[in-house]
Amino acid sequence: MEQILWLRIFQTIVGIVGILGNGLVCVVIGKVSSMHTRTNAFIFHQAVVDLLGSFMTLLQSEAPIPDPVPNNALGWVVCHIWYSRFALFLLYVISTYNLLSLTMERYFAIVHPFTYQAAFAKRPRLKVGVVIAACWIIGTVINSYVANAFKVQGGRCVSSAAYRSKVIGGLVAILQYIVPVAVMLFAYIRTSVELKSGAARVGPAPANVGQAAGASTTDGNAQPEGMMESLLRARRNTFKMLLIVFITFLVCWTPNQIIYLLFNLGWNLNVQDWYYLLSIAMVAANSCVNPAIYAFKYRQFRKGIREVFSRRLVRLQEASNS
Repeated sequence: MEQILWLRIFQTIVGIVGILGNGLVCVVIGKVSSMHTRTNAFIFHQAVVDLLGSFMTLLQSEAPIPDPVPNNALGWVVCHIWYSRFALFLLYVISTYNLLSLTMERYFAIVHPFTYQAAFAKRPRLKVGVVIAACWIIGTVINSYVANAFKVQGGRCVSSAAYRSKVIGGLVAILQYIVPVAVMLFAYIRTSVELKSGAARVGPAPANVGQAAGASTTDGNAQPEGMMESLLRARRNTFKMLLIVFITFLVCWTPNQIIYLLFNLGWNLNVQDWYYLLSIAMVAANSCVNPAIYAFKYRQFRKGIREVFSRRLVRLQEASNS
């Protein structure tokens, strides 16, 4: 149980909001057939992982830790899995790599469309499943170091400098934060350049596009250009939404990862210091903000919400009339 009152209140709110928001994302994507796309498969997985992360945040805030911590198998689990926040950060790292996968899916779809189509020409669902499974495997391997950074001592769980490795700890920080951020930053810059180039090639839609169906046109390419412009607009909207998700990720994750890297380089960190706890709270907040971003910036998700609730209203009306 979190002892600092303001942090406990914050984490409780974040946990509840994250469960409700990410639960809504899962329901909408699951029920609306038009949202069953590869991109939305990664968004659905992101919501599932963030929902679990929000649930773990709520438990970390409210569930008490045995005092004293027993020096047995239960104590090992409490110290290495719970107190170390191994389970919580496992979900956070999986979320990071899923965001990386989502970013790269959009990168290849926009920048290398032929390679993208060839890669998913056969068994696309299986390949998406393999990528998602890889996120869990990579997250587990990377985060396993965290479980060994604490030990039971005198009935309490304390960070163990003896188990800390500057090389392994630094490598973990690089793999779970620096590498994904660097790759995603490259992908967003390159995708932005490609979208601007595509907009310049297509140009604005002709004025006669979208007029009455029987109207004639002297430009035989008018309709295809209008379709291309519509596709580019949809891609830009999705790109902008994911860019906001990425920027939010940077804001929420950077303080904690700087502290974590310094700890592995030899800094004597007290895991109960307010700044470390605040950095964890910021990481936890990242699990509950994505649904709000989807609601405000993802047009397809807003349409999905309306469709789900309109179906619910129709069923309620039919039930009341029967």
